[in-house]
Amino acid sequence: MRYVEEHFAGKRAALRVVTTLMRLGIRVDRQGNLYCDTIELAPAKMARALGVDRRVVIETAKEIAADPELLPVFSDLAPIANVSKAAKFFGHDVLEINADPNTVGLVAKVSSVLARHKVGIRQIITDDPDLYPEPKMLLVVDGKLPQKAVLELRRLGLNSISFK
Repeated sequence: MRYVEEHFAGKRAALRVVTTLMRLGIRVDRQGNLYCDTIELAPAKMARALGVDRRVVIETAKEIAADPELLPVFSDLAPIANVSKAAKFFGHDVLEINADPNTVGLVAKVSSVLARHKVGIRQIITDDPDLYPEPKMLLVVDGKLPQKAVLELRRLGLNSISFK
């Protein structure tokens, strides 16, 4: 990430484009085209969504394609499905956990608590602290979370736990 920030230093709009590509898993091919998996994306629509000129999106993608350090990273990005907003329709609880992103073993501690209470995990998504100023961890669990599990999670010393 440091190389990306240095490469696009002084180009605020381009850095916004690059950060969005990484957050959403939008890949760049050798020609500078943008893809969400195999679906090609229109630079003008991305530019509109980001509030930048379409030329910024096009030039940023071409700059990535031409850079031997950046292309291998951006050509291998892939989107993932985040089911947390739809989880309630499947009868699943969603926890949002805020904690120090440098905490080692956070996922292990949380999953151990859930395992002790026989709660299955459907999905865990953790934000990259380099891409998100306030990273969080989202957990979609099988069914409803027992109150005893919530109490035990609260004793882990996390910044906050909330249901979404």
